[in-house]
Amino acid sequence: MGDYKKKVLIVLQMPEVGVLIPLVVLSIVIGIINSAFYSFENLINVLRSTSFIFITAIGMTIVLVSAGLDLSVGSVMALGSYVTALALTNDIPMPLCIVIGIATGMLIGIINGLVVVRLNIPPFIATLGMFYMAKGMVLIASKGIPIYPLPDSFNVIGQGSFFNIPYIVIIALFLGVLADFILKKTTFGRNVYAIGGNAETARLSGISVDKLKLSFYVIVGGLAAFTGLLLASRMGSAQPSIGQQFELKVIAAVIIGGTSLFGGKGTIMGTFLGALFMTVLTNGMSLMRVSPYWQQLIIGAIIILAVAMDQYKRRKK
Repeated sequence: MGDYKKKVLIVLQMPEVGVLIPLVVLSIVIGIINSAFYSFENLINVLRSTSFIFITAIGMTIVLVSAGLDLSVGSVMALGSYVTALALTNDIPMPLCIVIGIATGMLIGIINGLVVVRLNIPPFIATLGMFYMAKGMVLIASKGIPIYPLPDSFNVIGQGSFFNIPYIVIIALFLGVLADFILKKTTFGRNVYAIGGNAETARLSGISVDKLKLSFYVIVGGLAAFTGLLLASRMGSAQPSIGQQFELKVIAAVIIGGTSLFGGKGTIMGTFLGALFMTVLTNGMSLMRVSPYWQQLIIGAIIILAVAMDQYKRRKK
């Protein structure tokens, strides 16, 4: 009996429990109100929607754990999508098109990182400026006109499945497992937490803080662009308007998942649960026919509550 209690205490002390328990309770309540929530088709849709948020949120987790921030991911998502589609419609081989799209996001990440590291401009201001610049680039190049149709060989990535599991879900799962391993088991991961805990101490201990910070923005930029091209593959077209408020969803998922806005704390599993919580909440409110206006209000309140809890824990420590 004593061992059982110890195991329960260990589980309850896991950082992900703070979002896991509300997620389970929310799922049960929604299922009781509307049993359609548990249908296979709806659950697959929930996982698919979660995957789009989670892929970019992996990079955002790394940035936030290191005490950074990237508000440009929504625009980078649109830019990566547009550049990939533009390359596809100019008879460039599909694998190279995907590389070009991801490289575009990584290039934006390099610029963000250099502005933050070299010019010492706060991440909030630097990436907010890039948010508008990247969105402007998309609108100037596209004139607001979507690119379609896209090749079927490309569309199958977003529309296909393996044993009824969408490829996008499989891709997100693979990236999540890889990122979790890197953060927990590698020197790179330990350095991320060290920089977020105290950048000056990390620098004095021999960690290349500036180079690593730059790499964090490159990672999140590449993942945002990758998410954009996956969404274009899903829709069969590149819409200049995609990515609107996407950065808010990503940041909300990461914060709800337990990552601290002040750095030094956060997990990939927590981020996945946070993204899943956001999707389940939105899906459940839609099934319960809650007004979209109320949905925005409720999500905003949950974000404030998550940050307040983080502040409370920090003060308690």
